[in-house]
Amino acid sequence: MTWIWATRMSGGSYYVPDQSRFPIFMAFSLFVLVMGASSTINNLDDPTSNSVYILYFGFACLFTTLFFWFRQVIKEHLAGLDSNQLKQSYVYGMAWFIFSEVMFFAAFFGALFYVRTLAVPWLAGEGEKGIGIAAVEMWQGFESTWPVIVTPDQGDGYVLAKKSMAWPGWDHALEWLPLWNTIVLLSSSVTVHFAHLGLKDGNRKKFNRFLGITVTLALIFVGLQAAEYYEAYAYYGLTLNSGIYGSTFFMLTGFHGFHVLMGGIMLAIMLARSVFAGHFEEHDHFGFEAASWYWHFVDVVWVMLFLFVYIL
Repeated sequence: MTWIWATRMSGGSYYVPDQSRFPIFMAFSLFVLVMGASSTINNLDDPTSNSVYILYFGFACLFTTLFFWFRQVIKEHLAGLDSNQLKQSYVYGMAWFIFSEVMFFAAFFGALFYVRTLAVPWLAGEGEKGIGIAAVEMWQGFESTWPVIVTPDQGDGYVLAKKSMAWPGWDHALEWLPLWNTIVLLSSSVTVHFAHLGLKDGNRKKFNRFLGITVTLALIFVGLQAAEYYEAYAYYGLTLNSGIYGSTFFMLTGFHGFHVLMGGIMLAIMLARSVFAGHFEEHDHFGFEAASWYWHFVDVVWVMLFLFVYIL
Protein backbone atom coordinates (compact mmCIF):
# COMPACT_ATOMS: atom_id res chain seq x y z
CA MET A 1 0.00 0.00 0.00
CA THR A 2 1.29 3.43 -0.88
CA TRP A 3 1.09 6.48 1.35
CA ILE A 4 1.03 10.11 0.30
CA TRP A 5 2.87 12.87 2.08
CA ALA A 6 1.90 16.43 1.18
CA THR A 7 3.69 19.65 2.05
CA ARG A 8 1.83 22.66 3.32
CA MET A 9 2.68 26.18 2.26
CA SER A 10 4.21 26.80 5.68
CA GLY A 11 6.81 24.12 5.04
CA GLY A 12 5.33 21.49 7.36
CA SER A 13 4.04 18.11 6.24
CA TYR A 14 0.88 16.18 6.83
CA TYR A 15 -0.09 12.63 6.15
CA VAL A 16 -2.74 11.67 3.60
CA PRO A 17 -3.72 7.99 3.58
CA ASP A 18 -4.40 6.04 0.45
CA GLN A 19 -7.95 5.75 -0.81
CA SER A 20 -10.17 3.55 1.36
CA ARG A 21 -13.46 1.74 0.84
CA PHE A 22 -14.23 1.61 4.54
CA PRO A 23 -16.31 4.84 4.62
CA ILE A 24 -18.50 3.44 1.84
CA PHE A 25 -18.90 0.15 3.69
CA MET A 26 -19.76 2.05 6.88
CA ALA A 27 -22.38 4.17 5.11
CA PHE A 28 -23.95 1.03 3.64
CA SER A 29 -23.89 -0.72 7.03
CA LEU A 30 -25.55 2.19 8.81
CA PHE A 31 -28.18 2.46 6.07
CA VAL A 32 -29.09 -1.21 6.38
CA LEU A 33 -29.03 -0.98 10.18
CA VAL A 34 -31.36 2.03 10.30
CA MET A 35 -33.74 0.51 7.75
CA GLY A 36 -33.79 -2.77 9.66
CA ALA A 37 -34.35 -1.06 13.01
CA SER A 38 -37.19 1.14 11.75
CA SER A 39 -38.86 -1.77 9.93
CA THR A 40 -38.56 -3.98 13.02
CA ILE A 41 -40.17 -1.34 15.23
CA ASN A 42 -42.99 -0.73 12.74
CA ASN A 43 -43.71 -4.47 12.49
CA LEU A 44 -43.55 -5.45 16.15
CA ASP A 45 -47.14 -6.71 16.05
CA ASP A 46 -46.62 -8.70 12.84
CA PRO A 47 -45.26 -12.19 13.66
CA THR A 48 -44.73 -12.92 9.95
CA SER A 49 -42.39 -9.97 9.40
CA ASN A 50 -38.77 -10.67 8.50
CA SER A 51 -37.59 -7.15 9.32
CA VAL A 52 -35.51 -8.35 12.24
CA TYR A 53 -33.22 -10.24 9.85
CA ILE A 54 -32.45 -6.97 8.05
CA LEU A 55 -31.55 -5.54 11.46
CA TYR A 56 -29.24 -8.49 12.21
CA PHE A 57 -27.61 -8.14 8.80
CA GLY A 58 -27.04 -4.43 9.46
CA PHE A 59 -25.36 -5.22 12.79
CA ALA A 60 -23.19 -7.85 11.12
CA CYS A 61 -22.09 -5.39 8.43
CA LEU A 62 -21.42 -2.69 11.02
CA PHE A 63 -19.24 -4.80 13.29
CA THR A 64 -17.40 -6.37 10.36
CA THR A 65 -16.58 -2.96 8.92
CA LEU A 66 -15.46 -1.64 12.31
CA PHE A 67 -13.22 -4.67 12.83
CA PHE A 68 -11.33 -4.33 9.57
CA TRP A 69 -11.21 -0.51 9.71
CA PHE A 70 -9.85 -0.43 13.26
CA ARG A 71 -7.36 -3.15 12.37
CA GLN A 72 -6.07 -1.06 9.48
CA VAL A 73 -5.71 2.04 11.66
CA ILE A 74 -3.84 0.04 14.32
CA LYS A 75 -1.46 -1.35 11.67
CA GLU A 76 -0.76 2.16 10.39
CA HIS A 77 -0.03 3.35 13.91
CA LEU A 78 2.31 0.46 14.73
CA ALA A 79 4.11 1.06 11.43
CA GLY A 80 4.95 4.59 12.60
CA LEU A 81 2.92 6.31 9.91
CA ASP A 82 1.21 8.70 12.33
CA SER A 83 2.36 12.29 12.20
CA ASN A 84 1.54 14.95 14.80
CA GLN A 85 -0.99 16.43 12.40
CA LEU A 86 -2.67 13.05 11.92
CA LYS A 87 -2.84 12.48 15.67
CA GLN A 88 -4.43 15.89 16.06
CA SER A 89 -6.98 15.00 13.41
CA TYR A 90 -7.90 11.93 15.47
CA VAL A 91 -8.60 14.20 18.43
CA TYR A 92 -10.78 16.53 16.35
CA GLY A 93 -12.54 13.59 14.74
CA MET A 94 -13.44 12.01 18.09
CA ALA A 95 -14.56 15.37 19.47
CA TRP A 96 -16.89 15.94 16.51
CA PHE A 97 -18.20 12.39 16.79
CA ILE A 98 -19.11 12.90 20.46
CA PHE A 99 -20.69 16.25 19.55
CA SER A 100 -22.85 14.51 16.95
CA GLU A 101 -23.92 12.04 19.63
CA VAL A 102 -24.83 14.96 21.92
CA MET A 103 -27.08 16.33 19.18
CA PHE A 104 -28.56 12.86 18.63
CA PHE A 105 -29.65 12.55 22.25
CA ALA A 106 -30.66 16.22 22.36
CA ALA A 107 -33.33 15.44 19.76
CA PHE A 108 -34.86 12.70 21.93
CA PHE A 109 -34.63 14.76 25.11
CA GLY A 110 -36.24 17.61 23.18
CA ALA A 111 -39.11 15.34 22.15
CA LEU A 112 -39.57 14.28 25.78
CA PHE A 113 -39.58 17.92 26.90
CA TYR A 114 -42.11 18.89 24.22
CA VAL A 115 -44.48 16.07 25.12
CA ARG A 116 -44.31 16.54 28.88
CA THR A 117 -44.23 20.33 29.02
CA LEU A 118 -46.34 21.34 26.04
CA ALA A 119 -48.31 18.62 24.22
CA VAL A 120 -49.90 16.81 27.18
CA PRO A 121 -50.96 20.04 28.95
CA TRP A 122 -52.35 21.42 25.70
CA LEU A 123 -54.46 18.32 25.15
CA ALA A 124 -55.86 18.80 28.63
CA GLY A 125 -56.83 22.37 27.77
CA GLU A 126 -54.09 24.08 29.75
CA GLY A 127 -52.08 27.11 28.67
CA GLU A 128 -52.70 29.71 26.00
CA LYS A 129 -52.55 27.07 23.24
CA GLY A 130 -54.59 24.51 25.14
CA ILE A 131 -57.20 23.25 22.69
CA GLY A 132 -58.92 20.75 24.93
CA ILE A 133 -59.72 18.43 22.01
CA ALA A 134 -58.92 15.36 24.05
CA ALA A 135 -61.12 16.45 26.92
CA VAL A 136 -64.05 17.63 24.79
CA GLU A 137 -64.22 15.34 21.78
CA MET A 138 -62.13 12.22 22.32
CA TRP A 139 -61.03 11.72 25.93
CA GLN A 140 -63.45 13.26 28.35
CA GLY A 141 -61.83 13.70 31.71
CA PHE A 142 -58.30 13.72 30.34
CA GLU A 143 -55.88 15.31 32.79
CA SER A 144 -52.33 16.50 32.36
CA THR A 145 -50.28 13.90 34.23
CA TRP A 146 -47.00 12.14 33.57
CA PRO A 147 -46.34 9.39 32.83
CA VAL A 148 -49.43 8.87 30.70
CA ILE A 149 -50.26 5.21 31.27
CA VAL A 150 -54.07 5.44 31.50
CA THR A 151 -56.37 7.28 29.10
CA PRO A 152 -60.16 7.72 29.45
CA ASP A 153 -60.71 6.14 26.05
CA GLN A 154 -64.41 5.76 25.06
CA GLY A 155 -65.48 6.41 28.62
CA ASP A 156 -64.29 3.04 29.93
CA GLY A 157 -60.60 3.87 30.27
CA TYR A 158 -57.72 2.31 28.42
CA VAL A 159 -54.68 1.13 30.36
CA LEU A 160 -51.50 1.64 28.36
CA ALA A 161 -49.39 -0.01 31.06
CA LYS A 162 -50.01 -1.42 34.51
CA LYS A 163 -47.13 0.50 36.00
CA SER A 164 -44.46 2.99 34.94
CA MET A 165 -40.73 2.65 35.54
CA ALA A 166 -40.62 5.86 37.59
CA TRP A 167 -39.19 6.24 41.09
CA PRO A 168 -41.12 3.83 43.38
CA GLY A 169 -40.36 5.59 46.64
CA TRP A 170 -37.80 4.98 49.35
CA ASP A 171 -39.61 1.87 50.60
CA HIS A 172 -38.78 0.03 47.36
CA ALA A 173 -35.58 1.85 46.41
CA LEU A 174 -33.32 -1.20 46.79
CA GLU A 175 -35.60 -3.20 44.47
CA TRP A 176 -35.46 -0.54 41.77
CA LEU A 177 -33.14 -1.60 38.94
CA PRO A 178 -32.44 1.91 37.55
CA LEU A 179 -30.87 2.85 40.89
CA TRP A 180 -28.46 -0.10 40.69
CA ASN A 181 -27.74 0.71 37.07
CA THR A 182 -26.83 4.25 38.10
CA ILE A 183 -24.47 2.99 40.79
CA VAL A 184 -22.85 0.54 38.35
CA LEU A 185 -22.36 3.07 35.55
CA LEU A 186 -21.04 5.87 37.76
CA SER A 187 -18.65 3.39 39.37
CA SER A 188 -17.40 2.40 35.93
CA SER A 189 -16.62 6.05 35.18
CA VAL A 190 -14.37 6.08 38.26
CA THR A 191 -12.63 2.81 37.38
CA VAL A 192 -11.90 3.87 33.80
CA HIS A 193 -10.33 7.05 35.21
CA PHE A 194 -8.13 4.98 37.52
CA ALA A 195 -7.16 2.85 34.52
CA HIS A 196 -6.13 6.01 32.67
CA LEU A 197 -4.04 7.16 35.63
CA GLY A 198 -2.33 3.77 35.76
CA LEU A 199 -1.47 3.96 32.08
CA LYS A 200 -0.05 7.47 32.38
CA ASP A 201 2.07 6.30 35.32
CA GLY A 202 3.41 3.37 33.31
CA ASN A 203 1.67 0.85 35.57
CA ARG A 204 0.24 -1.65 33.10
CA LYS A 205 -1.06 -4.01 35.80
CA LYS A 206 -3.12 -1.21 37.31
CA PHE A 207 -4.35 -0.23 33.87
CA ASN A 208 -5.41 -3.77 32.98
CA ARG A 209 -7.02 -4.37 36.36
CA PHE A 210 -9.19 -1.26 36.42
CA LEU A 211 -10.02 -1.49 32.73
CA GLY A 212 -11.13 -5.09 33.27
CA ILE A 213 -13.36 -3.93 36.13
CA THR A 214 -14.82 -1.25 33.84
CA VAL A 215 -15.65 -3.78 31.13
CA THR A 216 -17.25 -6.05 33.74
CA LEU A 217 -19.38 -3.18 35.04
CA ALA A 218 -20.44 -2.41 31.47
CA LEU A 219 -21.66 -5.98 31.04
CA ILE A 220 -23.50 -5.78 34.37
CA PHE A 221 -25.22 -2.58 33.26
CA VAL A 222 -26.40 -4.14 30.01
CA GLY A 223 -27.60 -7.22 31.89
CA LEU A 224 -29.54 -5.13 34.42
CA GLN A 225 -31.14 -3.12 31.65
CA ALA A 226 -32.18 -6.33 29.89
CA ALA A 227 -33.74 -7.48 33.19
CA GLU A 228 -35.52 -4.13 33.47
CA TYR A 229 -36.94 -4.48 29.97
CA TYR A 230 -38.11 -8.01 30.71
CA GLU A 231 -39.79 -6.74 33.86
CA ALA A 232 -41.46 -3.92 31.95
CA TYR A 233 -42.77 -6.21 29.20
CA ALA A 234 -43.68 -9.28 31.26
CA TYR A 235 -45.05 -7.76 34.45
CA TYR A 236 -46.01 -4.15 33.75
CA GLY A 237 -47.26 -4.39 30.16
CA LEU A 238 -45.04 -1.46 29.24
CA THR A 239 -43.94 -1.73 25.59
CA LEU A 240 -43.05 0.50 22.68
CA ASN A 241 -46.76 0.59 21.85
CA SER A 242 -47.73 1.87 25.29
CA GLY A 243 -48.48 5.39 24.13
CA ILE A 244 -46.09 8.30 24.18
CA TYR A 245 -44.58 7.28 27.52
CA GLY A 246 -43.65 3.80 26.28
CA SER A 247 -42.15 5.09 23.05
CA THR A 248 -40.08 7.86 24.66
CA PHE A 249 -38.95 5.58 27.49
CA PHE A 250 -37.72 2.76 25.27
CA MET A 251 -36.23 5.02 22.60
CA LEU A 252 -34.17 7.00 25.11
CA THR A 253 -33.08 4.12 27.35
CA GLY A 254 -32.71 1.70 24.41
CA PHE A 255 -30.42 3.96 22.40
CA HIS A 256 -28.42 4.69 25.52
CA GLY A 257 -28.11 0.97 26.25
CA PHE A 258 -26.84 0.42 22.71
CA HIS A 259 -24.23 3.14 23.25
CA VAL A 260 -23.16 1.49 26.50
CA LEU A 261 -22.77 -1.79 24.64
CA MET A 262 -20.67 -0.13 21.94
CA GLY A 263 -18.55 1.66 24.52
CA GLY A 264 -18.05 -1.58 26.44
CA ILE A 265 -16.92 -3.33 23.25
CA MET A 266 -14.42 -0.54 22.54
CA LEU A 267 -13.00 -0.75 26.06
CA ALA A 268 -12.85 -4.56 25.81
CA ILE A 269 -10.83 -4.21 22.59
CA MET A 270 -8.44 -1.81 24.35
CA LEU A 271 -8.09 -4.31 27.19
CA ALA A 272 -7.34 -7.15 24.78
CA ARG A 273 -4.76 -5.03 22.96
CA SER A 274 -3.03 -4.23 26.24
CA VAL A 275 -3.10 -7.75 27.70
CA PHE A 276 -2.24 -9.78 24.61
CA ALA A 277 -0.19 -7.36 22.51
CA GLY A 278 1.24 -4.89 25.01
CA HIS A 279 -0.15 -1.90 23.12
CA PHE A 280 -0.32 1.64 24.57
CA GLU A 281 2.48 3.61 26.14
CA GLU A 282 2.55 6.34 28.76
CA HIS A 283 2.52 9.16 26.21
CA ASP A 284 0.97 7.36 23.25
CA HIS A 285 -2.47 5.89 23.94
CA PHE A 286 -5.07 7.97 22.16
CA GLY A 287 -7.03 4.87 21.17
CA PHE A 288 -7.79 4.25 24.82
CA GLU A 289 -8.32 7.95 25.54
CA ALA A 290 -10.92 8.19 22.79
CA ALA A 291 -12.79 5.18 24.18
CA SER A 292 -12.64 6.64 27.70
CA TRP A 293 -14.04 9.96 26.45
CA TYR A 294 -16.90 8.08 24.89
CA TRP A 295 -17.47 6.17 28.13
CA HIS A 296 -17.64 9.36 30.19
CA PHE A 297 -20.11 10.70 27.63
CA VAL A 298 -22.51 7.77 28.04
CA ASP A 299 -22.22 8.20 31.82
CA VAL A 300 -23.31 11.84 31.56
CA VAL A 301 -26.21 10.91 29.30
CA TRP A 302 -27.34 8.28 31.82
CA VAL A 303 -27.35 10.86 34.63
CA MET A 304 -29.67 13.03 32.52
CA LEU A 305 -31.81 10.00 31.69
CA PHE A 306 -32.01 9.03 35.35
CA LEU A 307 -33.21 12.51 36.28
CA PHE A 308 -35.61 13.33 33.45
CA VAL A 309 -36.96 9.88 32.56
CA TYR A 310 -37.06 8.12 35.92
CA ILE A 311 -37.09 10.75 38.70
CA LEU A 312 -38.69 14.02 37.58
